[in-house]
Amino acid sequence: MARGSSLKALASAFLGLLLAATASSFSITSKSDKVSVPENAAADLSCEYSADFGDPRVEWKLETSKGIEFVFYNNQPTAAYVGRIERYTGGLRFSKVTRKDNGVYTCEVTSNGGYAEKMIQLIVQVPPSPPACRVPTSATTGSQVTLTCSDKDASPKPTYQWFKNKVPVPNSPKQLAAFQNSSYTFDPSTGTLTFQPVAKIDSGEYYCQAQNGIGQPSSCGAVRMEVGDVNVGGIVAAVIIVALTIAVIGLALWYANRKGYLPKNLKWCTVCLQLETLTQEMMSISDRSLPFWCDLFSWIDSGHHKLFCNLFYIFCKEQMQLPVFC
Repeated sequence: MARGSSLKALASAFLGLLLAATASSFSITSKSDKVSVPENAAADLSCEYSADFGDPRVEWKLETSKGIEFVFYNNQPTAAYVGRIERYTGGLRFSKVTRKDNGVYTCEVTSNGGYAEKMIQLIVQVPPSPPACRVPTSATTGSQVTLTCSDKDASPKPTYQWFKNKVPVPNSPKQLAAFQNSSYTFDPSTGTLTFQPVAKIDSGEYYCQAQNGIGQPSSCGAVRMEVGDVNVGGIVAAVIIVALTIAVIGLALWYANRKGYLPKNLKWCTVCLQLETLTQEMMSISDRSLPFWCDLFSWIDSGHHKLFCNLFYIFCKEQMQLPVFC
């Protein structure tokens, strides 16, 4: 009985040693899977490999938006890293890091038929700068309006906070009584604040703040957004101005033609076609946050451009004997 127990004990010990040896075979360890240092400081990426590798080939790579980039290859730094990095037994050292060095690095070790790799993230600490903000100065009631805020240089990526009249805009309108009558969505990770629809109560001064825990938060300048109804009077005035302008141009063309200043084969109908093309182009770039000019082109595009085209009817009738074509 005692002999059987001894055999079991020896078998367990042997199995334990076998598992330990297997676990340590061709392995890599790192003191830290994430290294965070200030910009322009030195950084060490740890990559310690087991003894069974012997004298291995060690390569370092960096994942970028364009693909995999070699950092240390063929026992030397690649061109972009010459004079900036040094490989030593157990890791890779940056003498000075920049924000471009942000990313996930892979340490690959190969030798004696063995292979292992270890991924290490390098975070270069860069405090936020004043973010780029877009706030429309005017908007039409009932339309969709989007405010954007971004800082591409801050590291790690910042979070954003919008302010209206110096009051933080909550993630949801229901979180604060002052915003309960507003309808919007806000994503702090992207800095996008979208009103859908926007209302007069949303008028106010807006600015955005970026922060990432490094240094002090940074803000853009405040911009006032005014929300109002469609400016019907302005549209009518603009339509009258456009109509008078076209009439004057038409009379000038008619006079020049009667005097023989223009070519006989001039195609007058192309004037209307160019006008229609112009209105379509304006419609393609218009948005409800722009002034009433967009409403003017929307009105023209809906069919009222026929009125302007017919001002040129006299030329088509005299030159080409065509009917009204708009």
